[in-house]
Amino acid sequence: MQPAFTALFMLLFVLLCLLGILANGFIVLMLSREWRRLGRLLPSDMILISLGASRFCLQWVGMVHNFYSFFHLGEFSRGPARQLFGLQWDFLNSATFWFGTWLSVLFCLKIANLTHPTFLWLKWRFLGSVPWLLLGSLLISTIVTLLFFWGNYAVYQGFFIREVYENMTYMERFMRMEIHYFLPLKLVTLSIPCSVFLVSTALLIHSLRRHTRTMRQSAHSLQDASTQAHTRALMSLISFLILYILSFMSLIIDAVGFFSTESDWFWPWQIVTYLCTSVHPFIIILSNPKHREVFRPLLLLARGFWLV
Repeated sequence: MQPAFTALFMLLFVLLCLLGILANGFIVLMLSREWRRLGRLLPSDMILISLGASRFCLQWVGMVHNFYSFFHLGEFSRGPARQLFGLQWDFLNSATFWFGTWLSVLFCLKIANLTHPTFLWLKWRFLGSVPWLLLGSLLISTIVTLLFFWGNYAVYQGFFIREVYENMTYMERFMRMEIHYFLPLKLVTLSIPCSVFLVSTALLIHSLRRHTRTMRQSAHSLQDASTQAHTRALMSLISFLILYILSFMSLIIDAVGFFSTESDWFWPWQIVTYLCTSVHPFIIILSNPKHREVFRPLLLLARGFWLV
């Protein structure tokens, strides 16, 4: 890839991350102010502030990690920096996936119109269990991070299966571990929250589609406000579903090593990887009337600043 295109995609990546940092920071700030004012948070706000904080930190870590590894590849590969960034990145990624899953489950239990006894029992139990679910997600993320850290340490110290690795280069050792250790580990640890997310989102989309179809048949006009609200909610869910799956697939493909730092497509792929954490916060803000009302003047102010 030509240097000009590389610079262009680097700039687009930075702009995408900065927008995501702005949106996630806004969500955390708004909910923190609400927490301070009321002295407590609703279960939905607990999940949103956790998701916003993890995404906010993930994007900062991702930007520093990508630029450091791109401009100092040799030092990054063999020094302690990779393990340090890996600790933060693996923990935040795992936590973000779990928080996004609990957000989907919460929406499903609150909005979906289902009468199955298991669904009703989960609906009754879930809200009170949110703080424990969030703490459990942090614990799981810590365990996952330690497993990834052990794999990285094994590669860099060269003691893992020494008789196999002693005649291999560093990159050969790394690719062997990527395929036989990191990839299965990512598949297992990310597939669990992703499966829960897919089930809850599919149930909610099915319920909303059925309800929207019923309302359209009984409404006098397709412009009925309630019908439009359900249609917008349905589109937001589908957008979240696409972004979540795209994020999941990007992490799995990344484990195979198709888009390494030396690849011409490294920066375009980073844009795909961080698309969900940057775009979805705006969907959350725009779907919340209170947040949308506060956020719109900030956008206008930022637009005026750039025009000047």
